[in-house]
Amino acid sequence: MTQLVGIDTISIITAVYNRADCIHLAMKSVQLQLYKYYEHVVIDGGSTDSTLKRVCDYADYRTLLVSESDQGIYDAINKGIIRSSGEIIGLMHSDDVYANKHVLTRVADAFADSDVDAVYGDVAFFHPQSPGKIIRRYRSDRFRPEMLDWGWMPAHTALFFRKRVFDQYGLYKIDYRIAADFEFVARVFRSGRLRSIYLPEVLVHMSSGGISTGGWRSTILLNQEVLRACRENNIDTNMLKILTKYPLKALEFLRS
Repeated sequence: MTQLVGIDTISIITAVYNRADCIHLAMKSVQLQLYKYYEHVVIDGGSTDSTLKRVCDYADYRTLLVSESDQGIYDAINKGIIRSSGEIIGLMHSDDVYANKHVLTRVADAFADSDVDAVYGDVAFFHPQSPGKIIRRYRSDRFRPEMLDWGWMPAHTALFFRKRVFDQYGLYKIDYRIAADFEFVARVFRSGRLRSIYLPEVLVHMSSGGISTGGWRSTILLNQEVLRACRENNIDTNMLKILTKYPLKALEFLRS
C-alpha cells in the first residue's frame, strides 16, 4: 500500500431488488477490502423478499441503505451516485464480488494522480451455479475512445470514475433498458479529454446471465441501444460494424 492510499474515499454503489440469495456475498466482498476509505451505498428498489433483512444483517458503519421504489437499475444507480460522498465512484452488482482483497487499494493507487478521471480493469465471469468456475474474461485493454463506434467499452463493474465526471457530464439515462452504461461511456470518452488508466488484472468476478448477458433477446436489445447511443453522441457507426466485435468476444471464452 503506497503512502498516498487513504486520501480519497471510494463510494461503491449497489442497486438491488429481491436478491436475498446473494447480496450478502457482495457486501462481504466489499468489507474484506484492505482499503478502508470507502462507503457502500446500497439502493434497494423495494424488495419483497428478505433482501432488506440480509442487508441489515451484514451492514456495518460504512453501509448506507436506501429502500424505495425506482424506475429501474439505472435510476437506482443514479440515486446512489447522488447520495454518495466519495471522490471516486464504482459500481458493484448484487451478484458480483471483488476478485481479491486488494482491488480497492489498486484502484486508489491509480487515482493518486489527481488528474486521472477514470480507472478500469477486467472482469471474470463465473457460472451462477459454480462460483469458483471462471468461464470468460472480459478484457478491457481493447478499449480506446476511437473503438466506441465498434461498440467496445471497458467492463462496467470494473470501471471507476471520479465524481467530478458525473458532475460534468450528468448521470445515466434511465430511458435505456440495458445499455445506459455504454451510452454514458460514449458520452464521456468521445471527447478524448478524459485521462484514464487501465489496470491489467481482473478486478471483479461477475455472474453470467445478468441483464446484459441473458440470451439472444438481451443481445438484440443491447445492440439496438448501443447503436442509438452512438447516434445520440454523434459517433458514426452502423449495426454491422457493431456486430463485428462478437468474434473477438468469443475468444474471451477460449483464453480465460
